[in-house]
Amino acid sequence: MLPPTVQQWCDGGRFLDTPAGRVFVRSADGDGPTVLLLHGFPSSSFDYREVVPALAGRAWVTLDFLGFGLSDKPRRRNSLLEQADLVAEVLARTVQGPVTMIAHDMGTSVATELLARDVEGRLPFDLRSAVLTNGSVILERASLRPSQKVLRGPLGPVLSRLTGRAGFVRGFARLFSAGHPLSPDEAEAQWALLAHNDGHRIMHLLCAYLDERVRYAQRWHGAITAWDKPVNFLWGLDDPVATVNVLAGLRELRPDATVIELPGVGHYPQVEVPEVFAAEALRLLAV
Repeated sequence: MLPPTVQQWCDGGRFLDTPAGRVFVRSADGDGPTVLLLHGFPSSSFDYREVVPALAGRAWVTLDFLGFGLSDKPRRRNSLLEQADLVAEVLARTVQGPVTMIAHDMGTSVATELLARDVEGRLPFDLRSAVLTNGSVILERASLRPSQKVLRGPLGPVLSRLTGRAGFVRGFARLFSAGHPLSPDEAEAQWALLAHNDGHRIMHLLCAYLDERVRYAQRWHGAITAWDKPVNFLWGLDDPVATVNVLAGLRELRPDATVIELPGVGHYPQVEVPEVFAAEALRLLAV
């Protein structure tokens, strides 16, 4: 049984059947370009549940990537290229008109693939601006957690089989800042979403996106530089993974970007300070 907060989030959405599997989607009508919200590893669109009420009446859409949250969890590696395809399909079936984008963690690499496709003139929707937040886009500048390193290696399947609630919560809590610690309710919800349909048993498959960050680094970093529309950054400065060193690298790739720093906030600013996050993200989308 899902915790009440997760069930409420689920009840407000719907499932779309795609060739790759069934994908959970939530959206709402509103003003202006639709705000597309992309989540990261190992969580889901649930991360944005307290952000969307603070979007000042804007239309929005979000989804659980394949393998995450309430979406199907196939026992195979899911490429970020495939996740970008799913985003395009979801938008084609739910949104009319222009789109702006907010992306976190793993979602920032899906976002940069979308930017690259737009640079190539083959993005099937009108993307107007993007905000990247706390993602290890430049992987060599990040400080990966020990579990991420193991999941990428030959012992990854073993760690997935051994993953349990207590260990997950201990590791997940380290991503949050001292001033905004992981709450028991948040821990319960995040574990329930990860473990839904045994998703915790495929974490080594989900973590394969890190290898794609190396493989497609030139393409994705180049897209940040070459995209001719606004790309800005919103960053929790106490992030132990996507550190300020990553942010410094992004500033080098995009010197004209507007950057909003969030002191005392960790890897999950949309969970730690959702109202601040929503207000600052909207400000950056309007730059």
